[in-house]
Amino acid sequence: MVKIRLSTKGRYGLRAMVDLAVHSKGDHVALNSIAQRQGISIHYLEQVFSQLRKSGLVKSVKGAQGGYTLAEPPENITVGRILRALEGPLSIIDKDEQNTGEEETSIEQCIRIKVWDKMNECLNELVDSITLEDLVEDYRKINEEEYIMYYI
Repeated sequence: MVKIRLSTKGRYGLRAMVDLAVHSKGDHVALNSIAQRQGISIHYLEQVFSQLRKSGLVKSVKGAQGGYTLAEPPENITVGRILRALEGPLSIIDKDEQNTGEEETSIEQCIRIKVWDKMNECLNELVDSITLEDLVEDYRKINEEEYIMYYI
């Protein structure tokens, strides 16, 4: 089985962004509350949110009532934007592993064009088709189902 791996930064960052979208309700959310709910180190989240802020995905406010909020409505933020802000370009194999110069053989070129490039295209289309709002809606549906109690 081929495993396409995202770093911890990408996985934790996506979780934290969903948490922020779920819990913000127009207010700022403290990083320590996200860290507690998600079981992520506050120091690690500070690094992640620094990158998210530089990418224009979140805004920060300092002070007692401070914290983070989404920079845009969740329906405008895609999973692809979040992951690229934290991981860089999304690709199933590193550019270093691909021969794209003069020494690329016709077999390598065929594989690159017919397999790797198409897989990258599908991967990017997928993550760009899922919004933060989609994930929030799914989270709420799952969360409601967990708390439904049936009485006889």
